[in-house]
Amino acid sequence: MPAMIRLPALLLALAALLPGLCRATLPTTVARAAHEAALPADAIALWAAPAAGGAPFFTHNSRQAMNPASVMKLLTSHAALETLGSAHVWKTQAALDGTLADGVLTGRLVITAGGDPDLTWDRLGLWLRDWRARGLREIRGDIVIDTARFAPLPAGTAFDAAPHRAYNARPDAFLVNFGALTLRLQPAPAGAGVAVTPLTPAAPLVITNRIASGTGACTDWRNSVRASFTPAASGLALTLEGRYPASCGERELNLRVGDSLAWAGAVIRAQWAELGGRWQGEVVEGATPPQAQAFSRWESPALPEVLRDMNKWSNNVMAQQILLALGGDDGRPLSAARAIGRLRDWMPAHGLDPAQWVLENGSGLSRLERTTAAELGALLQDAWNSPRMPEFVMGLPVIGRDGTMRSRLVDSPLAGRGYVKTGTLDGVKSAAGYLLDAQGRWVAFAILLNHPQAPNAERVIEETLRALYAR
Repeated sequence: MPAMIRLPALLLALAALLPGLCRATLPTTVARAAHEAALPADAIALWAAPAAGGAPFFTHNSRQAMNPASVMKLLTSHAALETLGSAHVWKTQAALDGTLADGVLTGRLVITAGGDPDLTWDRLGLWLRDWRARGLREIRGDIVIDTARFAPLPAGTAFDAAPHRAYNARPDAFLVNFGALTLRLQPAPAGAGVAVTPLTPAAPLVITNRIASGTGACTDWRNSVRASFTPAASGLALTLEGRYPASCGERELNLRVGDSLAWAGAVIRAQWAELGGRWQGEVVEGATPPQAQAFSRWESPALPEVLRDMNKWSNNVMAQQILLALGGDDGRPLSAARAIGRLRDWMPAHGLDPAQWVLENGSGLSRLERTTAAELGALLQDAWNSPRMPEFVMGLPVIGRDGTMRSRLVDSPLAGRGYVKTGTLDGVKSAAGYLLDAQGRWVAFAILLNHPQAPNAERVIEETLRALYAR
């Protein structure tokens, strides 16, 4: 008799749980948005579950391998925090191969590069200020840059047909300002020119500006401007062409320079002169000689700050540099192959299946990289339960507040309540991260769209966030 009394109670308890059981279909509002965007259901993968762990309550094609675009940076970020540690910094050394007397170096200054992913032009300027503070005012010789920390990169072409765009920058052991020059564009009336002002100090830099100011809407303006760099007398020459709509107003354009060595020399030369320094020589590549005397050292910000700079604005070359750092510290040159091998060895202990990941560079700027929404979900749950969770989460864009999410859902109840990494490629749209729902519960989620219509399906992702918030 007691057993018969307990059975109905058990059935009632199971019935109460049914609304929370995993739903293997898309939420109605998400399916409707996908239909309106002409996005078939099989082009969508969705996974969502409690952030702290547990079974998913939304899942759709979650085991289907798909291109995650920049959401792949979540793997690079989590692995870096777990393996390198929150206090990790990149070190760049300067040494003197010559004699320093009365502020004059007769000989060469040697920079041993350490692969710093966040050596912006202003941080480089601070380091040069330290050279001056140590008594150096004139260099009568070359500046040698030792880039042996990285193995030579395999020959490759730009990711797409816009090689001048900053996202096409490639890793370099001495990567200055992400390998990019920033310009300010200011249009004149239609038919007149466009004023171009370099915001990154570089000298000599000769700019030939053939950009015309045009009419019409401000759409795809970055791809309407073409740029090419060529070497020119210890510096660089930049030629600009194309059309810039006056309706765009004042904008900033980041351009990939391409020649890392020449670019480093131009930025150093400009800032060294600003500091009152003199330099009679060139930038050349070479090895650090054993007789060189240690002079000055620069340290990058700690890893969490570097990840914040990377993820808030989805910086691809930073992610590739961080991936390379996962290759170990045994003195051998770092390569993507070594880093990926170590990353695969790390995965099983963190609930990830290496067989479900296709890796190329760790940034998501790839036509090869693949994973599943379920694997991204497992990664997010593991990161949430890590002692380094605060550092991981703080680096992600905040809905309606900053980074790549600053203009999304700004006036909705979701603003400020989620940390979301986004991704976009031709044929790919993605998002993954954490959301605090209306009941005060933290949710981990991943949604991947792979289809020619994906770039036009932003509302699918927004409706997913709304459904998670209101569930």
